[in-house]
Amino acid sequence: MLWPMKKKSVLVTGSCGLIGSEVCVAFHSAGYDVVGVDNNQRAVFFGPEGDTSWSLQRLRKQIPGYQHHSLDIRDRQGILNLIEVVRPSVIVHTAAQPSHDRAAEIAFDDFDTNAGGTINLLEASRRSVPESPFIHMSTNKVYGDAPNRLPLVELDTRWDYEGPEFKHGIAESFSIDQSKHSIFGASKVASDVMVQEYGRYFNMPTCALRGGCLTGPNHSGVELHGFLSYLVRCNLTGKEYKVFGYKGKQVRDNIHSEDVARFMLAFAQNPRCGEVYNLGGGYENSCSILEAFAMAEECTGRKQIFSYVDQNRIGDHICYYSDLRKMKSHYPAWGITRTLKETIAEIAASWSKRLVQA
Repeated sequence: MLWPMKKKSVLVTGSCGLIGSEVCVAFHSAGYDVVGVDNNQRAVFFGPEGDTSWSLQRLRKQIPGYQHHSLDIRDRQGILNLIEVVRPSVIVHTAAQPSHDRAAEIAFDDFDTNAGGTINLLEASRRSVPESPFIHMSTNKVYGDAPNRLPLVELDTRWDYEGPEFKHGIAESFSIDQSKHSIFGASKVASDVMVQEYGRYFNMPTCALRGGCLTGPNHSGVELHGFLSYLVRCNLTGKEYKVFGYKGKQVRDNIHSEDVARFMLAFAQNPRCGEVYNLGGGYENSCSILEAFAMAEECTGRKQIFSYVDQNRIGDHICYYSDLRKMKSHYPAWGITRTLKETIAEIAASWSKRLVQA
């Protein structure tokens, strides 16, 4: 059943996923009515381990009046109808096919979801609520493997940028063109650019957030997506974790899902047109896989079991962490609140509880 919201409201796609569910809780706490859109497609993409139905139950318990729609964002007419009736004050689009490994096997589904689903939402927004901030969860994979061409230095446990130019990480001005992205990365480029274009062409308040490793205790991490959550789960269960290339020294910056949701709320309250932001943990919350192993072991007291595959993932970054200076200059009240060690401890506690209940 559809009904219009009577006060300020947020429509969240992918509402049962890691970021979507966190956004639902954060906006509810800020006084918004919450409308969720999620058809548990993650379970289709990744099997039972990717199932997020437990998250839907959590949202219904935690958010009074939570309105849920099991709608596929590829359903153009369904999306047009939903936004026309609900007329949300803010739209947060986190639904996606999120795995760059899986995308190569399901190219049609990947593009139709990531690119097609996004244009469905943008056009529905333009027709019904062009004044409502539209926040899109993009990815740092829009930069493709171009960061790998930067001068790098190999340290004992990680790769890092050589010289001072990129000491803060990758900035939004870095080129997204003429590099190998993975099929997933390319479909996300299409959605990222379209979000910018609707902002600039139609003067709509839009932004694309180029996320690094988004993580937290509510992540249903699997091997093909959700690096840190999956790594901790393997540590707790004694499952072998496969390291793909770069000696396990490849670096990622990790940001807690609550800090992601806090930035989205800040943008919604003071939006801009056609912006892009690199949304990650920055250098302070970056780690290599080897360093993540050590932190997980320190947290749980369990030895990490892993094997090494010399072939790296196609389009994978050797070293990537986000330059957060633009975000902080536009929204100075926002900042990282969770250290990497704190985040890993939360993930471990959450997995320990879920594995007992399973």
